[in-house]
Amino acid sequence: MKYISSTQNPLIKKLSLLMSKSRVRKKEGCFVVAGKRELNRALEMDYQIVTLFYREGHEEDSIYQDLGEAFELSAKLFDRISMRSGSEEIIAILKVKSHTLEELFISNQDRVLVVEAPEKPGNIGALLRTAAAANWEAVIIANPKTDLYHPQIIRNSMGGVFSIPIAADDSEKVISFLEKNNFNITAAALHNEAKHYKRVKYQRPLALVFGTEDKGLDPIWFKKVQQIVKIPVKFPIDSLNLSVSAGILMYHCGEQ
Repeated sequence: MKYISSTQNPLIKKLSLLMSKSRVRKKEGCFVVAGKRELNRALEMDYQIVTLFYREGHEEDSIYQDLGEAFELSAKLFDRISMRSGSEEIIAILKVKSHTLEELFISNQDRVLVVEAPEKPGNIGALLRTAAAANWEAVIIANPKTDLYHPQIIRNSMGGVFSIPIAADDSEKVISFLEKNNFNITAAALHNEAKHYKRVKYQRPLALVFGTEDKGLDPIWFKKVQQIVKIPVKFPIDSLNLSVSAGILMYHCGEQ
């Protein structure tokens, strides 16, 4: 392995840009993963490694051999650029995948989480982690505002971003896709027609739809949904975190 110790090395500059700039990730068609757990989950879903970076003193892993060009970084340099200071010894650059609606596999028993215009990477990561843990079949992001391969999404999802199929498109196309595939659309929203989430039935194939915490869902959804549900909260609290709400409903639907 070649040894790198300078921040001025072109590969290190590229790595840093991929970690910090969405436009660079989109242009290069690549993203960064730090840590074996997330990297192994990406490989299980057939992501392609481009380059591997090992912390000084860490031996090259045989499971990654010949999967990408490998470099050894000085401990000082590795720790400087690592997203998890001191806790990981491997960083990789991988190729992105496409995430079109047409690529989602749909069956009669599918449960799909739909989230419209989420912006906070931490929230998105938590949603993906919970959806994967609760064994939902897919996540659809309508009107995406944030790069799916943002490092915080990868980190907060604990590899869930690689463990569950994900698609993204504008809301109208997502609605058309759900209708075409005969999904029963349930929206979670503070709405005058909303019912307690425990007092309705969730028929499959099910699309469970959430909007943003501040603006909620685009009104076009309410013309298409089969039902609207809400989670009661005690005054003075008026709402729950998006990922918490989605987690409650995903696990509740799984019990039916």
